[in-house]
Amino acid sequence: MKQIRTITLYGGQGLKAEISNYGAKLLSLIVPNRQGEKKDIVLGFKTIEEWQQKETYFNAIIGRYANRIKNGRFSIDGKSYQLPVNNGTNALHGGVSGFNEKIWDIVGQTRHSVSLHYRALDGEENYPGNLDVYVTYMLTKDNALSISFEAKTDQPTIVGFTNHAYFNLAGENSGSVKDHILQVFADQYTPFDDTACPTGEILPVDHTPMDFRQPTRVGDRIDDPFFAPGRGIDNNWVLRKSNQSKKEPELAAVVEADGRAMQVWTTMPGLQVYTGNWIEQNEGKSGTTYDVQHAICLEAQNFPDSPNHANFPNAILRPGEVYYEKTSYKFV
Repeated sequence: MKQIRTITLYGGQGLKAEISNYGAKLLSLIVPNRQGEKKDIVLGFKTIEEWQQKETYFNAIIGRYANRIKNGRFSIDGKSYQLPVNNGTNALHGGVSGFNEKIWDIVGQTRHSVSLHYRALDGEENYPGNLDVYVTYMLTKDNALSISFEAKTDQPTIVGFTNHAYFNLAGENSGSVKDHILQVFADQYTPFDDTACPTGEILPVDHTPMDFRQPTRVGDRIDDPFFAPGRGIDNNWVLRKSNQSKKEPELAAVVEADGRAMQVWTTMPGLQVYTGNWIEQNEGKSGTTYDVQHAICLEAQNFPDSPNHANFPNAILRPGEVYYEKTSYKFV
């Protein structure tokens, strides 16, 4: 049995992070605001046992494929695969036991960074191919938490990773995120059907509640009938991309609250914004009870159900190829 460990990372401008090799989870992220007041801005729990028993996706690396796959089905080169369905009729976040529940190997560590490795075996959750995944967390000199993803396979397979951090920039024990100000640099989005899977269309955000191109108070939109009234936002934006050939991170979103502004920079094509719509009422790390809309997730990722839509970004990784993506949460 692999040992579960916690690694502490230190940044140069007051940032501090704790990473567990259980689920490659971000256990805490301490960030000072403009007045120098430090707070932990990700939801979580006191003990590893609680992390294992409560909110399984909190702050974890998600894989082998993040978000939903319609009916749990996809095909590669004419061969069909059936995944376990664990979200209504759909497969969600890698299946019944995804990367978020695995104990990763620690393969590199400094004061500022940690690299983790997980090998997903051929047939795990019915995905094809032995897949080697490497994730590196780093606190950078420009005041960011950087997360890079790399993967290789020995058979054609589908891949799509994300980090599922549950942020509350006012502090993890601060309740609702309705006063957060959100801006998303996207002109289009992927509408979904009644199972929350994309229809395959790509539509403009103009004149819809999806238009966050200007800074917008989350509370002004979160209960709009367009979303899930009383629950919140759980939608994918099509990010603007200007230098796709260079594979450099671009600015995807900015969120601000309590004197902290966080920019999301990513190479990923999509951004799923999720406002903790299904958070269970669990006691968090500082004794506060978490509830619906107490967090905002900014999940840079491939589009949901991308393997089943030819007009969506490629999700197939083949032998000899290297999957590489990077997302940074930069504090300004």
